[in-house]
Amino acid sequence: MTKTPVTYADAGVDIDAGNALVDRIKPAAKSTNRSGVMAGLGGFGGLFDLKAAGFTDPILVAATDGVGTKLRIAIDTGLVDHVGVDLVAMCVNDLICQGAEPLFFLDYFATGKLSVDHAARIVEGIALGCRQAGCALIGGETAEMPGMYPPGDFDLAGFSVGAMERGRSLPAGIADGDVLIGLASDGVHSNGFSLVRRLVEDAGLSWDAASPWGEGTVGASLLTPTRVYVTPLLPGIRDGRIKGMAHITGGGLTENVPRMLPDGLAANIDLGAWDLPPVFRWLAQAGAMEQSELLKTFNAGIGMVLAVAESDAASVMAEVTAAGETAVRLGEVTVGQGVTYQGALL
Repeated sequence: MTKTPVTYADAGVDIDAGNALVDRIKPAAKSTNRSGVMAGLGGFGGLFDLKAAGFTDPILVAATDGVGTKLRIAIDTGLVDHVGVDLVAMCVNDLICQGAEPLFFLDYFATGKLSVDHAARIVEGIALGCRQAGCALIGGETAEMPGMYPPGDFDLAGFSVGAMERGRSLPAGIADGDVLIGLASDGVHSNGFSLVRRLVEDAGLSWDAASPWGEGTVGASLLTPTRVYVTPLLPGIRDGRIKGMAHITGGGLTENVPRMLPDGLAANIDLGAWDLPPVFRWLAQAGAMEQSELLKTFNAGIGMVLAVAESDAASVMAEVTAAGETAVRLGEVTVGQGVTYQGALL
């Protein structure tokens, strides 16, 4: 009995589509080129020359992350162009908290059936995030896995490597009396979306409904990408004015700010220092949330917190403001433990 030949494509994996995707995204990857990059896409690994990037005695720092269930909204709406920015931001914003300059990025994209256009839009978003962070997209993996994902679904993860000169790790030298500076977020960023989705569903809203907290649709508003804070902060990191940073992700201000503080020191935060953005006010009202729950679930409008000496506070605030950030004097470092709040957001 003669059997009909079976190919990999018959099993649902299209190698030609994968090759077409690589060709499509090469310009996007090339647009992220920076000093230190040694080769483009297509090899078995990405090469990077630390000496060519300007480092003398470097320590490498690595971070990996995903976008969480924010992806569900991108999948359901088809608005996938900026989830790649979220992916990069979640990694590089963590790297700078250690005092490292992000150097390069690799992504992992997995789906059931590869659509070249769909995947390219996602990777082009990753390249946009890399350009914002000044790091190079030097490689990645596209996995077509029939039977693992429903039609249209995909998963996304990323990995970034940065470097700093030996002895320049952060946090360092934070002391009682130091000033805490908050940098505004661009909405919900990439944490708390399991709760966000639950509250939107409970409110009977669809993703294409008019946003009750602002312009545009519910889905498009919630997909506002995570802000990339790297470039405005590098000068203050390099010259030592910034002593520590906390990226406000899962756990909110309550859980993340103490991560940069030495034992015996606490953060005293003035909740009157900034206005709670409308999206968080709506979420809090929709879920009848207590203020404490809001502050440990969402960023509440503050995406990054810096610790600086009182004598450097004005120059750091002026510098980041000139670079396009919205900065507020959030509070101060005090003797104690954890975070204490003054005033009210709700």
